Amino acid sequence: MTALALDDEPMALEVVRALAAKVPFVELKACFTNAFDALAYLQQEPVDLLFLDINMPDLSGLEFVRSLSTKPLVVFTTAYAEHAVASFELDAVDYLLKPFSLARFAKACNKAHELRQLRGQAAAPKDYLFLKTGYEQVRVLYDEILYLEAAGNYVTFVLEGKRLLSRMTFTELLEVLPAGKFVRVHRSFIVAIAKIDKIERHQLGVQGHCVPVGASYLPQVQVL
Repeated sequence: MTALALDDEPMALEVVRALAAKVPFVELKACFTNAFDALAYLQQEPVDLLFLDINMPDLSGLEFVRSLSTKPLVVFTTAYAEHAVASFELDAVDYLLKPFSLARFAKACNKAHELRQLRGQAAAPKDYLFLKTGYEQVRVLYDEILYLEAAGNYVTFVLEGKRLLSRMTFTELLEVLPAGKFVRVHRSFIVAIAKIDKIERHQLGVQGHCVPVGASYLPQVQVL
């Protein structure tokens, strides 16, 4: 994890620098005593984690976090306990009261590292869905789908070389399909954009299949 430390006391920064050097997965990229210098740095070099003092001249640590449009993980380092509630309202990872030990510092770093991993897993888009067909759950890669055809409460998944029928609606399906990869071209058809070979006025060619285009969906098709 890359990190930045901000504290108006140079000695406090040296403590953070020395402790961070002992945590193998933390790379302290920069230290600042001036909040505005730190803001300028972050505009050019975003980091994963901030170590922030709270009581600073001009801009407090709390105000510093509120000013960021993209917020890294934050560990507050301060000599004052009364700001703890406000810091956690800003979703701080931890709140270290000075003076703090290496063990306590490492614990905060571990919490930040675990949270970053969890966020990364949650943000990572899936490239598949599990489809219920009969009594089975079948794994279907989005890249295998040519098009989807709805009939009542059922959807036929037309894949490369096979078809699968599942009980679901287009409304449910549109909530899980990845954005930008599929387009609805008819009240009963959704097509994988990458699989379209030919665009005609009232139909599409999709790898040897003809898929109708509804009149109300023409504007969406014409901008593909």
